[in-house]
Amino acid sequence: MQDHGLITNLVFALVLAFFLGLLAQRLRISPLVGYLLAGVAAGPYTPGFVGDANLANQFAEIGVILLMFGVGLKFSLEDLWSVRGVALPGALLRMAAITLLGAGAGLLLGMGGAEAAMLGFSISIASTVVLLRALEERGMVKTENGRIMIGWLVVEDIAIILAIVLLPALAMSGIETGPTLSGALLALAITAGKIAAFVVIMLLVGTRFFPWVIVRIAHTKSRELLSLGTLTLALGVAYLAATLFDASFALGAFLAGVALNGTKFTHRVAEDSQPLRDTFAVLFFVSVGMLFDPMTLVREPLGVLTVVTIIIVGKGLAALAITSFYKLPARTSLVIAVALAQVGEFSFVLAGMGVRLDLMSQETYNLILASALISIALNPLLFKLAEIVSERQEARAAASGDLG
Repeated sequence: MQDHGLITNLVFALVLAFFLGLLAQRLRISPLVGYLLAGVAAGPYTPGFVGDANLANQFAEIGVILLMFGVGLKFSLEDLWSVRGVALPGALLRMAAITLLGAGAGLLLGMGGAEAAMLGFSISIASTVVLLRALEERGMVKTENGRIMIGWLVVEDIAIILAIVLLPALAMSGIETGPTLSGALLALAITAGKIAAFVVIMLLVGTRFFPWVIVRIAHTKSRELLSLGTLTLALGVAYLAATLFDASFALGAFLAGVALNGTKFTHRVAEDSQPLRDTFAVLFFVSVGMLFDPMTLVREPLGVLTVVTIIIVGKGLAALAITSFYKLPARTSLVIAVALAQVGEFSFVLAGMGVRLDLMSQETYNLILASALISIALNPLLFKLAEIVSERQEARAAASGDLG
């Protein structure tokens, strides 16, 4: 019998996600929770159908590419440049603070120094998909809050790419100076140079060439050719960014979208790609659920509670402190803090690399996955809570002003 593994996995993933997402919606819970539970149901740790995790991860990667491309279509260079003063130091300071906090928690849980550091670094970054879905659902991509958060994402993305390059050599050298570390620093410098070259090429060439190509395709008056050309551009640039310039798929797709921003066909391109972006974003959440071992909650309840607290409370307070330092409005600070109080796709990449390099145990890896799933599931609820608190603060401020 012919192997239909791809179709089987896709059908089961979408069917489970639809019914459980619909059930979550009926229960007045975010459908996102249903998508995550669909992944758990299709994963290797629960009875019944077991999906192919490798295929699910590839679906998820496509989802990240398309989502970042769509954000780039709505996000101009001027928007990114306008928040550089907050996004660059804010992202780096928050990552450093959470890395230290997570490492401290790891040491208290009995981990070694390297494993504790890997735990802290893995949970220091936020999920691109979760954050952008929240922004798009609330129409916040073009707002000040949205610009700051997307700017932070871009900074985090570049920082993680450089860390992934450096980590294997640091593990081999035992975090000591020597030829191996020198080679790692050289590789890091080369990678940073490649990423900088890619950004320059996209800004100088891509912003002129890609709009010209899309306009020529649009003049054929073929809707399917325009859709196909858009997908070719998004996926092609993402692939070239990863293979030739050592950048991430997400960064490549984002800059491809930025290059097309402002053309007269931008809205149409974004509209045509929306169904695919939504579908593959759902597959991302299913893939996250497939990685989750529910028994981790039984084996390590204290560890899960500790890491979840750091992700939600620690990351939220760190973001509030940084945004308050820059004197951002209270509503902006609160929304940013809540939006970043979760972890996602790059956390899994880093944790998986830690396991392969013997820097992290499988149990710690499962601990990160469990905490990620819980933080992602709680994020929509935290958003609603933040909106309620912000509205009450504004109402009290308005009442005080009236009394004054």
